[in-house]
Amino acid sequence: MSHRGPRLLAAALLIVTACATTPSDTLAAPPRLLVVTVTKGFRHDSIPTAEKLVERLATTSGAFTVDFARTDEELARRLGPQGRGAYAGVVFAHTSGDLPIPDPQGFLDWIAAGHAFVGTHSASDTFPGFGPFLDMLGGHFLRHGPNHVKVDLLVKDAAHPVARSVPQPLAVLDEIYEFERYDPSRVRLLLYAARHPETGAPGEFPLAWTRAHGKGRVFYTALGHRDDVLTSDWYGAHLLAGIRWALGS
Repeated sequence: MSHRGPRLLAAALLIVTACATTPSDTLAAPPRLLVVTVTKGFRHDSIPTAEKLVERLATTSGAFTVDFARTDEELARRLGPQGRGAYAGVVFAHTSGDLPIPDPQGFLDWIAAGHAFVGTHSASDTFPGFGPFLDMLGGHFLRHGPNHVKVDLLVKDAAHPVARSVPQPLAVLDEIYEFERYDPSRVRLLLYAARHPETGAPGEFPLAWTRAHGKGRVFYTALGHRDDVLTSDWYGAHLLAGIRWALGS
């Protein structure tokens, strides 16, 4: 047998292997997000609806997959130093209080290294005494009125893909937050109300924004207290756009 024989056989095997590999085999798996719904302060009744929404968005869009951290043990294991490497980012869905993350500063450093952070509603009432977290998020929940209020959601930055997901005009009945530690120069404001939710005084009252934390992307929406808001088409589009932006997709 000539020396060409083995070489021809090897080449044929390479061709067969290449042909047996379908395009889907070479595509990267979608990024995985950890959805955290642990609370150490107020716990919203709408959390199960928020969980179902994120899971549905993952399934229908195919843009990401999800795991959940619903207990202290799951949170410590999956978002601690040994677990968070499995995730492209995290969703704090209606979290509150001081969460039992083993190393909160290490978690923030992980975001700054290039991971996604998405926060909904009371995520801004999480780690209330930990300034670096509040600075990462861009604001801290201060208060809300005794009643749910209908506000006109106004788009501040029409060029941003998250803002483009919200139809105009749009009036929404929800629990409307006011914030402290909010500096408009440190965020890219997307949605706001032009009147104070209780007094009606004119102003610019933030409702959703993005910002950079190191190489990481942060998206926060204050909306979503009510089940009917969470299950609305516009809110699903709003949250999906925010998740995709935070993931860089």
